[in-house]
Amino acid sequence: MTPHNPVPRLRLDGITKRYPGVVANDGVALTVQPGEIHAVLGENGAGKSTLMKIIYGAVKPDAGQVLFNGQPVQVRNPQEARALGISMVFQHFSLFETLTVAENVWLGLDRSLTLAEVTASIAAKAAEYGLDIDPERPVHTLSVGEMQRVEIIRALLGRPQLLILDEPTSVLTPQAVERLFEVLRQLAAQGCSILYISHKLHEIRSLCTACTVLRGGRVSGTCDPRTESNASLSRLMIGAEPPPLEAHPATPGAPVLQVQGLSLPCSDPFGTPLGAIALQVRAGEVLGLAGVSGNGQRELLMALSGEDTRAPAGSIRLAGRDVSALGPQQRRALGLHFVPEERLGRGAVPTLSLAHNLLLSRSEAVGPLGWLNVGALRRQAADLIGRYQVKAHGPDAAARSLSGGNLQKFIVGREIEALRARDGARLLIVSQPTWGVDVGAAAQIRAAILALRDAGCAVLLVSEELDELFEMADTLQVLAKGRLSPPLSRAEATVERIGEWMSGLWDGAAQGVDHAAA
Repeated sequence: MTPHNPVPRLRLDGITKRYPGVVANDGVALTVQPGEIHAVLGENGAGKSTLMKIIYGAVKPDAGQVLFNGQPVQVRNPQEARALGISMVFQHFSLFETLTVAENVWLGLDRSLTLAEVTASIAAKAAEYGLDIDPERPVHTLSVGEMQRVEIIRALLGRPQLLILDEPTSVLTPQAVERLFEVLRQLAAQGCSILYISHKLHEIRSLCTACTVLRGGRVSGTCDPRTESNASLSRLMIGAEPPPLEAHPATPGAPVLQVQGLSLPCSDPFGTPLGAIALQVRAGEVLGLAGVSGNGQRELLMALSGEDTRAPAGSIRLAGRDVSALGPQQRRALGLHFVPEERLGRGAVPTLSLAHNLLLSRSEAVGPLGWLNVGALRRQAADLIGRYQVKAHGPDAAARSLSGGNLQKFIVGREIEALRARDGARLLIVSQPTWGVDVGAAAQIRAAILALRDAGCAVLLVSEELDELFEMADTLQVLAKGRLSPPLSRAEATVERIGEWMSGLWDGAAQGVDHAAA
């Protein structure tokens, strides 16, 4: 191999994969050079995940050829991929929840290493990349963001020649993102090739040196993203620019959610205790909560949703009523609807149809004595699929058959439409609404949430996407180490300030304190 004629690290020719009713990949060609950071861009359902699984050996193509370092290969499983030098961090994780972090990582590494050596390596890698994680923690105690950190560390410990990253920065502070980018650039300079999937167009333009765009399973274009704009990349990806978000000034009304003096000890040894949480969300207002995953988001949301009923009496009020001891169903009856960050298994039952998943929070199709009007339920699901442009094979499609972004649109739409249909107090608590969602779907979800706010609903938005918070929130607070910062109006907030507060550095700040006490 010479600098003038390098052998590609990876070359795909004519990769095709068909599923019943859909062609996920249609004659895809892709070339990645040694030391190249190559973006794969496309809307949800464009075929990106299927293509990455083919490279990693998790899916077998129906046609086409894969060449690695110039040699034809048939990667039959992920173990063979790792042996070749291919590592992947999935958007949906592959971890054993009953094992510890170190034990999960150990499974994918050379078994000649001892568990103690793997534990030490994890700690060193975590410190090097700023990915805080305890190797001794059981995976079932981790948040979604912390699980992603485990996947990133596991992939890097394999010393890959080709590293596939799927939405790797959604759990990091802006400072940690820059640090990760420095590491990725160092890896590339050492010859490691990186396939980078992200819906954050500014990241792709900043980090990547080449880009392949998929649309409908086919390659719609290739480019150097450093010479493109967000608008031009959007046109390549979805055929148009996403409509601008129309954010009107908020006109807050009466308090809907009031939290005061919410302190909770850990329910498990590795959780985050909550300390004197105080916040308020009013009708017609979006309160945005920023923070790195694992700082108490899971514990706070479980307390607010009613999954954890240990809250002190009077600490959580919904429209003036103490709901601290009420469960999720009772709180839903009072107007609280919740979109969790875990789509499959918590937001939707994977094996149930979209129609039957409506029953998790909608009851219009349930008749007297509990009889179910299946026809009405299917029509309701079909209407939701059409209104939110969900790509699915109709109301009877299983939830697990949808791409992550399309399932997210369905779940968010389900809760929003349920709130639109009710009278009285209305509160939407939504966690990570656009994680892993393409720019078009993200714009649609954000617009629907703001429209709900404009209709008088109170919205508590928990997100690790600072751009999303600055675009949507009327007031911002930061959750760090189980403590909540003073509130800031959007006009007062800056990325630098919020980034500092994510480390808990707000002591002495007094801006907006009266908002929480009002």
